[in-house]
Amino acid sequence: MVDLSLSRRPVVDVQNVSLHFQQVEAVRNVSFNVPRQSIFGLVGSDGAGKSSVLRLIAGMINPNQGVIYIDGLNAASSRRKIKHFIGYMPQRFGLYQDLTVEENMDFFMDVFGVPRAERKKRKEKYLGFSNLLPFTDRLAGNLSGGMKQKLGLACVLVHEPGLLILDEPTNGVDPVSRHEFWDILDAMKQAGMTLLISTAYLDEGEKCDQLALMHAGVILEQNSPAVIRGNAPSLEAAIVARIKDVDQELAHDTFSL
Repeated sequence: MVDLSLSRRPVVDVQNVSLHFQQVEAVRNVSFNVPRQSIFGLVGSDGAGKSSVLRLIAGMINPNQGVIYIDGLNAASSRRKIKHFIGYMPQRFGLYQDLTVEENMDFFMDVFGVPRAERKKRKEKYLGFSNLLPFTDRLAGNLSGGMKQKLGLACVLVHEPGLLILDEPTNGVDPVSRHEFWDILDAMKQAGMTLLISTAYLDEGEKCDQLALMHAGVILEQNSPAVIRGNAPSLEAAIVARIKDVDQELAHDTFSL
């Protein structure tokens, strides 16, 4: 029998999380949840706190207040249990430029402890998925920007995580490679994975099931792209207008003191 409570439970549940570095509040009382088998996007201006939120969820840093649950487990106290449930690809993913595509895959399978019997199948699966099988002998440093990002994704996927966290993975990548990258992400979702992604491209935001709009360390809104867009001509126009309104309110409050 299927456990319906498990299927309804969000994969990520962020509750009243704050993070500060000395006098700087990077994240302020942020709460949101990510439904299972969905693509959830974080969008917002540079410096909004998106990367900090993803690092908190990935367990790279601990919040100053609040709690994060990953698949029902406390991320801070159950870090070892959830380690292999998460795949995290930061903005500057650590590919080894002087290793070939295949050697990079082998290295990350070593890191994640992928069983020897599984390695050939997973290598073929994820390099094939990323259209990199013809380039297994090419040095990573000689790949195009889009191919490097797809190799980074393949390396993160080798241990087959339940939650994939991607921090602006297509930043600076050409439009064709961006489209191919999102085709891969959609296929991963269809296969049962949950994806949490930050993006600077609002056309990519349209591809997400849910969006959280961040600005100045807070979540302004969480909803579907269509609801956030509302009657605006585009998602970008709606988000730019919302951020301008918030900035004007902050300025008004500051000068009214």
